Amino acid sequence: MANFIFEHYFWVKSFHIIAVMAWMAGMLYLPRLYVYHAGAAKGSDLSETLKVMERRLLRIIINPAMIAAWAFGIMMVYANPELLGMGWLHAKFACLITMQIVHALFARWRRHFANDANRHSAKFYRIVNEVPTALLIAIVIMAVAKPF
Repeated sequence: MANFIFEHYFWVKSFHIIAVMAWMAGMLYLPRLYVYHAGAAKGSDLSETLKVMERRLLRIIINPAMIAAWAFGIMMVYANPELLGMGWLHAKFACLITMQIVHALFARWRRHFANDANRHSAKFYRIVNEVPTALLIAIVIMAVAKPF
């Protein structure tokens, strides 16, 4: 299996990058929807529309893209186990685990909005919206520049 992955490494890497792009697009957009939702009146047409948008974005785009990104990433490490000895990959994994926690928080907040139980302000979501961006920058630097 590792030989097959290694022989098709650039395809695996391509699909990994595509999945990461889709995951990040959703992770950057979902908290922006939360900003608008936090300002919408409960039960309003806007609130109900945002509930549908948030659920679809998370379930149809973000979750599958995250699963694919992890799967293709793990395949690349499986084909090149020597990567596990490199410091930049450990830093990247730390950022990815943090991104996974942020993803879980986004899913939790979506459920709160779905139940009209949001506890955060639009300002909170504006600040949270920057977290995936900062993590993405760190992840890309680790993967491309490999600083250590």
